[in-house]
Amino acid sequence: MENVITLAHGSGSIQTNELINGIFKSNFDNPDLTADDAAVLSLDEGKIAMSTDGFIVSPYEFPGGNIGKLAICGTVNDIACMGAKPKYLTCSYIIEEGFPIEELEKIAKSMGDTARKAGVQIVAGDTKVAGKGQVDKIFITTTGVGNIVEGVNTSGAFAKPGDKIIVTGDIGRHGCTILLARNEFNIDADITSDCAPLWSNIEAVLNETKDIHVIRDATRGGVGTVLYEIAHQSNVGISLESEKIPVDPGVRGVCSMLGLEPLYLACEGRLVFFVPASEADKVLNALKACENSEKAAIIGEVTEDNVGKVILNTAVGAKTLLSRPSGELLPRIC
Repeated sequence: MENVITLAHGSGSIQTNELINGIFKSNFDNPDLTADDAAVLSLDEGKIAMSTDGFIVSPYEFPGGNIGKLAICGTVNDIACMGAKPKYLTCSYIIEEGFPIEELEKIAKSMGDTARKAGVQIVAGDTKVAGKGQVDKIFITTTGVGNIVEGVNTSGAFAKPGDKIIVTGDIGRHGCTILLARNEFNIDADITSDCAPLWSNIEAVLNETKDIHVIRDATRGGVGTVLYEIAHQSNVGISLESEKIPVDPGVRGVCSMLGLEPLYLACEGRLVFFVPASEADKVLNALKACENSEKAAIIGEVTEDNVGKVILNTAVGAKTLLSRPSGELLPRIC
């Protein structure tokens, strides 16, 4: 096999078959992976959740992961947030001519490893090669499907006054990691992405209670954007306790230097739960017993006041409006 991707790898020629069998099939192999035009699959009875997501992160490799791991986690977590156990994924690559084969192998291996950890099978895919300069190195799109657990019904429109708001760990690490990986600010900090598949965390919660109103993963736009979206969808207000919001000291330091708000930095391994107050302790304890959510915390509650707004209660007892950002704070984080 050649050392870099050429246009021939996307032409359906011998090189295409070498690429599919040598890299993708070897890393994704499972009983349902197809060589046909579409996979033939079985699903359990009941409702399904389905989602698709594109990934154009720059740089494509970063501390804590790469675009391949991210492409699996992003779609798996979107499905899981609907209370669905992810089952199958498809993936589509757009690769720039000249991209190193060795780097593609790393990305495919990361995708295979992460999919197996998440308990999901990659069953079909597509590869296109773009000419030099037509695409920035590599883009990946993944589509996933899963079975919704019976008795679970979550939506951003279901938040109710009195609900407790839980975040599953420290926020903003992925966005901060990507920012530093670009080396645009010459800041040296030991920060890694929180990128992780999270179905097992949600499953642990659902084993304790299915009375969950909202689950969201705080990706692009971070926790702050998620909270504003839910406040508008449910026509409620949100009150946060600023001292209870977990932020890694390194992330806090970088944000202080650059004037960024951690609540608006992307996460790729953090969930936001809205749950009835009576269920909050059950949810919190279940999360703290799981990998990637040991530092889960209740950070606020839903209110009838200040509809459509997010209010921060500060350490000195003051109340301040969390202002909504405009423009793009940190482009291409997913």
